[in-house]
Formats: sequence, C-alpha cells, structure tokens
Amino acid sequence: MSLWRSVRRYAVPSGTIGRYLGRLYLTRFLGLLLGLVAILQMLDLLATRDDIMAAAGADAGSIWLYLSLRTPQLISQFIPFSALLATLLALAALSQNSEIIVMKAAGLSAQRILLPLGLVSVAIAIFHFAFNEAYVAPSTARLQYWQENNYAVNLGPPPEYSTHKRLVDGNTLVLTKAVTRNANTIILDRVSIYRRDEQGNLIGLTLADFAVYSDGRWNLFEVRHFDPLDHSLKTAEREPWETNIPPRRFLEAKVRPNEVSFLALWRAIARLRDEGISVGGLTASLFHKITGPASTLLMPLLGAIAGFGVHRAGSLLFRIVMGMFLGFAFFVADNFMLAMGQFGVAPPLLAAGAPVLLFFSLGFAVLLYSEE
Repeated sequence: MSLWRSVRRYAVPSGTIGRYLGRLYLTRFLGLLLGLVAILQMLDLLATRDDIMAAAGADAGSIWLYLSLRTPQLISQFIPFSALLATLLALAALSQNSEIIVMKAAGLSAQRILLPLGLVSVAIAIFHFAFNEAYVAPSTARLQYWQENNYAVNLGPPPEYSTHKRLVDGNTLVLTKAVTRNANTIILDRVSIYRRDEQGNLIGLTLADFAVYSDGRWNLFEVRHFDPLDHSLKTAEREPWETNIPPRRFLEAKVRPNEVSFLALWRAIARLRDEGISVGGLTASLFHKITGPASTLLMPLLGAIAGFGVHRAGSLLFRIVMGMFLGFAFFVADNFMLAMGQFGVAPPLLAAGAPVLLFFSLGFAVLLYSEE
C-alpha cells in the first residue's frame, strides 16, 4: 500500500488538482461530443430524409428508427476527434489563465499535468471499445441492410448473404456468384463445379443456374455437364448434387468487419484461414477495432502543444492550430494505413499500429521541445 501511495503521489501529488484537470477535460469532451453528433446528425438526416420517406408506408417512426441506428455510428466516429478538441480547449484555458504556470511552479512537470487527462482518456477508450461491440456493430449491420432495401417499412430480419464464394472439396473446385440463406434454405447463384484428377487436370465441368439446399440435401437446376475429353455436353433441368462441403461454409466468405463484433470477426478469420483464404485485410480491421478506440489516448499528447511552451515561441492561437494539425494528420494517416492493410499492401499489424506509435513519438517529441 505504501508503494502504491508513493507511486500515486509522484504521478499526481495533489488529488484536488487531478480531479480538477480530469473534470475540466471530461466536461468539455462530453459537451463537444454531444454538440458535434447533434449537428452532424441533423445534416445527415436532411440529406437522407427524402429517401426514407419515399418508402411505402413511411412515417415518423422511420425517422426515429434511422436516428437510433445512425447516431451510434456518429458517436463512435467522433469520440477521438472530440477528445482532441477537448484537450485543446482545456489546456488553452489553463494556459491563458496562467494555471499551468502555477502548477509548474509548484513542481509539476508537463507529463504529470497531462496524466489526469490520460487517465480519463483510458476510461473513454474502454467505453469506446465496449460501445462499438454492444451497439455500433449491430446497428451498422441493420442500417446497411435497411439502406440496401431502400428504407422499406416493416422489413424482416436480413438473410445471410455472401458473394463470389470459392471452395475446395478434395479435387473438386466449386465457384458461386452469390449465396443467400432464408430460414433453413440456402440458394447458390451461378454454380460452377470443376472436377480435377490427382495431377490437377480438368476432367469435368458442371454449370448450374442455381443450387438449392433444403431438407438436408442439395439440388442443381438448369444443369449443363461438359466433358473436356470428348467435348460432349449434357443438360438436365434438375438433378441432385453430392458434395462433402458443409452448407455453412458457403456463408462464411463474406465478412464486413464494421458489422460484426471483435470476437465474431476473430472466429471468422480463423475459419477462413483454415480454408486457405487470404485474411490479411480482415486481420488489419480486427487490430483496428483495438487501435481505433485506443487512439483517444493520443489526443492529450497531440493537443498538449496548446498548453505548454513559452508565449514567445508562438501565440496561443498558433499553438491551438498546430495541435489541430497534428490531430488531423493522425486521422489521415490512420485511415490511409487501414486502407493499405485492407487491400493487402501493408502488413495488418503495421497498418493498424504504425500511426498510433508514430504520432505517440511525435507528440512526445513536440511536448519535450515545447518544454525546452
């Protein structure tokens, strides 16, 4: 206990100062977040209102449903940005009122002044991650499905859907253009079945307009069999299809990272990796589900330039602008690297973690320079 007290008193010698700084930062963060979300939600609703009300039977309930699904996305998107602005406003007010000078005269370094803001940011980051898991991912999936159906009223639950599936069953390669599941029925669109020998040579090709899995068995419809050996072609309107591929595997190829939770994406990546499918882009999105909320921890450091440094090194307004520039540069770099990771250009861990590490080092360097 004495060791913990020594560490605590070294980090935050005064509990009163710590609570004051934390409360100052938190109140500004909440006010900015609520204000930004309210304004952006109004603008977004003005842009989509006509589309929502164009659906047959649409009423005020459709508007409220859209708000309930869209607002969690906006909250999640602007939490780090609100943290940056809150840091800039809080530290600028402290600097303008000479409170930072008083705290430094009392023996507090810049790092120890920023620590209460960092602790509040840790709580915000944890909330951000939990909020994404509990609300943002399911609301995003539901809103996407609703938009794809032109905001239809009384829309049922979304069917499971996948596109361009490629599966291997022994020496047989199966390609499908689209996969849809409704209740216990699975429908494959544009099925191509390539049968190969042990050397990988093509020995048979079967094409079907669609395949249906129902009552525990598969059936192919509008079937064409091509034999590459004698160039013969046989057709059938319907015939059974024997395959060892489990029906669920046809639905596991298409994964939208922003519509599933961290654990669900983790399991999907494991299944796809076992099937030999490249998962680099999904892995980058998985890591970003952690580094995205964790980016809030950077904001007190990137915005610290607004509160520290001598006045002769630049006006307060200039330092605020520099802090905003650092924050915006981080958001641009983060989105750019995430896109590179999703396209497979950059390794997943580098794509998700490099911007955080780079701007942490940059923010700390700027803080040390301004202190000197």
